[in-house]
Amino acid sequence: MSEKPLSDRQKSILAYIQSYVGEHGRPPTIREIGSAVGITSTSVVNYNLTRLKEMGLLERDADVSRGLRLTSQMGKAMANAQTAVTQAIANLVRVPLLGHIVAGEPIEVGHDSFAVYDEEDAIEVSSTMLPGRTDDLFALRVSGYSMIDAMVNDGDIVIMRQDNSARNGDMVAVWLTDDTTTLKYFFHEGDKIRLQPANPTMEPIFVEPGEVQVQGKVMLVLRQTAN
Repeated sequence: MSEKPLSDRQKSILAYIQSYVGEHGRPPTIREIGSAVGITSTSVVNYNLTRLKEMGLLERDADVSRGLRLTSQMGKAMANAQTAVTQAIANLVRVPLLGHIVAGEPIEVGHDSFAVYDEEDAIEVSSTMLPGRTDDLFALRVSGYSMIDAMVNDGDIVIMRQDNSARNGDMVAVWLTDDTTTLKYFFHEGDKIRLQPANPTMEPIFVEPGEVQVQGKVMLVLRQTAN
């Protein structure tokens, strides 16, 4: 049996045959299949039926009208597909989108005012993309270009894990005591904290340790795609 995955068209054909047999007690004709799944050419329907036969998902007597019979292997394939969809939905995590974070010069927003979005706003991501626990995550939309060499562009969304500590090299959202926030790489260098952009045209920010509070670490970047 072929290991090639089913195409969407082949899935539609199998689903229609299964539904038709359940309703009428007999398989559909080639033309009925084509009409149901939007294929105008009977040769294209025949081609896909031949592929499905090669995959072991149906038996076919080409010399007999309605000479189709779904195999037990087809039932397993459809069940596996449904299980995969169910599992993908179960793995989705809703991460609250709390506002903007500036990847550039710090912007004045206030210590606790990331939450400028309605609490119902959320980003859905698969838990398989996020290591560890998922109950302490939040999302921020990036404004600016200071982290562009870290593949974080204006308009992208960063998934953050709440954390008030950071190790050198972590990409973090930080709040500064002058009521500004920014997204930068974190480096503790003796008596100073260096907040390093990933853009060679921009200078790092140096602050006293007591003037900076880490609010979260970047766990995942969701790229904005062009329309």
